Amino acid sequence: MQNARPRSHRRSAAILSAVLAVLLLVPAQAASSRSAGPLADAFARASAAYDVPRDLLVALAYAETHLDGHDGEPSASGGYGVMHLVSNPAVRALERAAQLTGTPAATLRQDDAANILGGAALLRSHADALGLDATTRKDAGQWYPAVAKYGNASSSETARLYADTVYDLLGRGVRATAASGEVVTVTAVELQADRGVYEGVRELAAKAPSPDYPAASWVAAHAGNRTAASRPGSNKIDRIVIHVTQGAYAGTISWFQNPAAKVSAHYVVRSSDGDVTQMVRDKDVAWHAGNRSYNTRSIGIEHEGFVGDASWFTDAMYRASAALTRALCDKYGIPKDRSHIIGHNQVPSATHTDPGSHWDWAKYMRYVTGNTAPWSATVDNSTSGAFTAGANWTASAAAAGRHGPDHRQAKPVTASDVAWYRFAVPAAATYQVEVWYPAAPGHNGSAPYIVATSAGSRTVYVDQRAGGGAWRGIGTFALKAGTYNAVGVSRWTSGTGLIVADAVRLTRL
Repeated sequence: MQNARPRSHRRSAAILSAVLAVLLLVPAQAASSRSAGPLADAFARASAAYDVPRDLLVALAYAETHLDGHDGEPSASGGYGVMHLVSNPAVRALERAAQLTGTPAATLRQDDAANILGGAALLRSHADALGLDATTRKDAGQWYPAVAKYGNASSSETARLYADTVYDLLGRGVRATAASGEVVTVTAVELQADRGVYEGVRELAAKAPSPDYPAASWVAAHAGNRTAASRPGSNKIDRIVIHVTQGAYAGTISWFQNPAAKVSAHYVVRSSDGDVTQMVRDKDVAWHAGNRSYNTRSIGIEHEGFVGDASWFTDAMYRASAALTRALCDKYGIPKDRSHIIGHNQVPSATHTDPGSHWDWAKYMRYVTGNTAPWSATVDNSTSGAFTAGANWTASAAAAGRHGPDHRQAKPVTASDVAWYRFAVPAAATYQVEVWYPAAPGHNGSAPYIVATSAGSRTVYVDQRAGGGAWRGIGTFALKAGTYNAVGVSRWTSGTGLIVADAVRLTRL
């Protein structure tokens, strides 16, 4: 993705003056009523300096790095700091941020506050190029195309995936704990994202099914980042190599599509919900192991995240990856043991340390060998005695991608009218909540799901125009034991379009 054209020297000077004024006039305590500390202050000040919505800035940073600057070390694609300012042969976002802020690139790489300011400046430059005026900039939903451009995606589908990830976080809310122990939060918000030119772009998951693993989507890595082959006829496949991306899911997919990368993997797994994308055919050789012999005999699986941050390694990721590994082992006759399922760090002459000390090999191998069966239950809108909804929730079988014979739908109103899903929760524990709905352009862009947690009700806002026809994770929550209405879909939202109540699944973690 091309960067926005440089501004004039006069405009840059004006913005630098504004930044200095904000840094002098905005007190540290004004950072946010939701969280306070150096990082929270930095987001608040960058937001004010460049007129970027604060919560949008935090959500973007969380999607990229979980708010970890990684001590100035680059990601796999050359991204630096909390805001993942990229500097590689194809993208010069770091250098552009340095130009916009007048801050040396070296400082932007190392200093969290400077990096956040640089990210805000860069995001604002995209907004300016798209013509967002002062009034429009107040609406976070209008920033969607600018966020899509910030991701430096190599295709419009990947750009949409990147932006959808950020806006999903705004709908779910964010609670991030920095390495310093500081907690930065974003409260879940009703927000109708205006996708603009990306509205007509197909979702990446809907573009094509995986040719080798039905649970995955297919997005081809660039031909210059892999080698065509005819395995297992040409070479036996006898290893699975576990990697960590050192970057975000959408960014990794985009990087493998970039001819400058000279790397790839067969599969990439998302942290939040275990979504899987295949990028190299099993029969072909991905460039992932840094060892030609191991490349030709193995399948590489990348996992979204960073080696030094355990927060990326979710149970949903472990389970999805283990199911993939188990299927590959069965298909190619690979023993399900640690001699044949290895980390990148175990490849001879490896210079990488992934998956690192935070990767739970014991848990992963239990899942691979099938020695654990988590409690899980599904309630559909047609499940007798477990779904209740008022008369305004009408049944429909018109939309494709529904769960079961039909779904319920209703118009939004500013009143409480909740369709409830009743579960017999077996024990007080942490549960993953997933929802299923048919997606359609006329559905609601900010549908409120209510989760009855042990600490009180939590609301998550879901864009039902996208991500449908499959299970979609909306978060993990502490639930109490008992039989009760655990999850509901409310009609109370400022979002437009029909709200859908279809199916909900709980899985004990």
